[in-house]
Amino acid sequence: MIAPASPVRPVVRVAHWPSRAAALLALALAAGAFAPGPARAADATEAAAAAEAVAVVKRVGGSVTLHRGGSRQALKEGDVLLATDRLVTGADGMAAVVFRDGTRLTVDASSDVQLRRYAFEPKSDDYAFDLYLAKGRTIYASGKIGKLAPQSVRLDTPTATVGVRGTRLILEAD
Repeated sequence: MIAPASPVRPVVRVAHWPSRAAALLALALAAGAFAPGPARAADATEAAAAAEAVAVVKRVGGSVTLHRGGSRQALKEGDVLLATDRLVTGADGMAAVVFRDGTRLTVDASSDVQLRRYAFEPKSDDYAFDLYLAKGRTIYASGKIGKLAPQSVRLDTPTATVGVRGTRLILEAD
């Protein structure tokens, strides 16, 4: 039974529990709370990605593609990166990324960068920053991982491996 308490907002009055449960279920179904549609799946995917996010994209210029799993998409400012994402910049592209520990990475034009492993868990003493630069150039500025566990930072190219003991460097691969 609905009895208006005021001309603006009705009050729902339920006589006993089964009727109330039915009313709540009807409201939930009407709102699509149990619908397995693409909108709810996208929300779940975004929530999972946010929980696993290791970095956020601060700037993008030109053509930059994010490779995640088997999919590709244009990279945008505000996107989050996961621990195994790959960034490929076009001839006019660049991207600036900040990781959870404060590490900053700028990926230059015509570059291909693969994140291999990232961990920043101070409570369990788990640190890792492992990156592969297949081609191009990137500027690395260490964050807390480079300061707390410099041995955990590894930057690879097709011809060299760099162990970071400083705070800033330019890495280039042909």
